[in-house]
Amino acid sequence: MGAKILIADDDDLVRTAVQRILTMYDHDVTAVCSGREILKHVSDDFDVIVLDINMPDMDGFETLEELNKRKFDIPVLFLTGAGSMSYAVKAINLGAYDFITKPIEDIELFHVKVQRAIEKRTFLRHEKLYKTNLEKEVRAKTRELAEKNILLEQYSRHLEKATVQIMSSLQAAMEEKDEYTAGHTRRVTEYAMLLGRAVHLDEQELTVLRRASQFHDIGKLVIDLSCIQKPGKLTAEEWTLIKKHPEVGANIIEPLTFMERERDIIRHHHEKLDGSGYPDGIGGDDLDQLTRILTVADSFDAMTSRRNYRRNLTTVEAVAELRQCAGSQFDPELVEYFADIMLSADSLYKQ
Repeated sequence: MGAKILIADDDDLVRTAVQRILTMYDHDVTAVCSGREILKHVSDDFDVIVLDINMPDMDGFETLEELNKRKFDIPVLFLTGAGSMSYAVKAINLGAYDFITKPIEDIELFHVKVQRAIEKRTFLRHEKLYKTNLEKEVRAKTRELAEKNILLEQYSRHLEKATVQIMSSLQAAMEEKDEYTAGHTRRVTEYAMLLGRAVHLDEQELTVLRRASQFHDIGKLVIDLSCIQKPGKLTAEEWTLIKKHPEVGANIIEPLTFMERERDIIRHHHEKLDGSGYPDGIGGDDLDQLTRILTVADSFDAMTSRRNYRRNLTTVEAVAELRQCAGSQFDPELVEYFADIMLSADSLYKQ
């Protein structure tokens, strides 16, 4: 079976002749007498449209303009008995596929032009189908990828949670070796979170701060703690050993890519604003807010916890020490936030 063709010509004889010729080549032909009739009958089922140019009411150019507005990708062949350069230019600008002169003298040439238009329509249909199928495939792949990403994110969260739990157990086990440091990590984490909320950190920042606080001393897992437990102050060699724990802790965390920020905070939690801390001797703007918060919380708990070589300070004494070192060791603004929190809590406790 041939193609489905729609033709329009106001001349009955021409219209009938063109219809017979196309029918002779086994095409399914619908013939109408005007451009308006074309617009009534046209649909995506048609393969080619043959339009007379000079028709009353709505000429071929006006009809093609309307077809373009309706976005029909059907090749249009203009049928004309009076061709001119201006007609040709206008037809090209409107997107006409070809011209056919009338009367039709070479039937074979006429059909060749129609056949080429049919091939064009076939190509356009295949291209549209390909694009449609491609879009469907892309949407399906995108949906599949999104579903896999959700599963990966869930797995990643479970893995992160399990890793944190294991590390917390190791940290707790390490602290239990020393009665003086037992509970230190828990208290430092609580202090840090109180201060973090006081300065209005968002939830993402609070999560980073919590993890960094939980594991800030994890480097001590691989350090001989006997020197901490002995009476009296540490020797220079023992102090050098202890000072390695921030760097060791950061190295332990480094393989955990989801804790990149926590790693830096752990490494720098013994740095000072004036750059006299360790291990890197950085200070000022190189210390971010979370590191500064942890430094205050860690130092306060160290001062208020009893050691073999000294008594523990009271809350008031420890706050006074923090204030004395504000600006050199600690962030002054954070110290004042923390002082308000701890002194208020101490006052309520004494009541």
